[in-house]
Amino acid sequence: MKLNIQGVNRKFHRVNGRLYELFEILDEQGKILRTIDIPLKVEFRINDLLEIIVGASILAVPTAFTEEVWTMGDALPWLNTLILSGISIVFIACFVYYSSYKMKLKLFRKEYAIRIFSTFVLSVVIIGTLLTVVDKCPWITDFSLAFKRTLIGAFPASLSATLTDQFGE
Repeated sequence: MKLNIQGVNRKFHRVNGRLYELFEILDEQGKILRTIDIPLKVEFRINDLLEIIVGASILAVPTAFTEEVWTMGDALPWLNTLILSGISIVFIACFVYYSSYKMKLKLFRKEYAIRIFSTFVLSVVIIGTLLTVVDKCPWITDFSLAFKRTLIGAFPASLSATLTDQFGE
């Protein structure tokens, strides 16, 4: 049996408060042959925030407790630390784009930016908190060292936060 497909209609709609993309596959007469409903993960919600926190914590805990991060904070120049942070943000942006925002970025730019910013900042805060608790972030006596250690540790934490957020509900 040969299907003559004339076109596809794309629409957005909500089901129980969640955003879905509806595809309607049309025949030559414009009759709907099939509909496909795909849940979208483009809006930033409270559960996304919690997924980011849990995801960042997954690698923040082992990272914050390693001496390598502490000594790398001493040895790594600021330029390299900032480049590492830039790489982290690029990884987050690319992964989030290709897993949720591809072909939808024009409609959801603000949400995309919020998700990337939140993921990185929350990862930095979680690492900074853990390093402070284990007394490896001397914020008052050596702010530069404390911030470098935090940014270095945020690299793996932000990647695990991104994965958890994108593969969560």
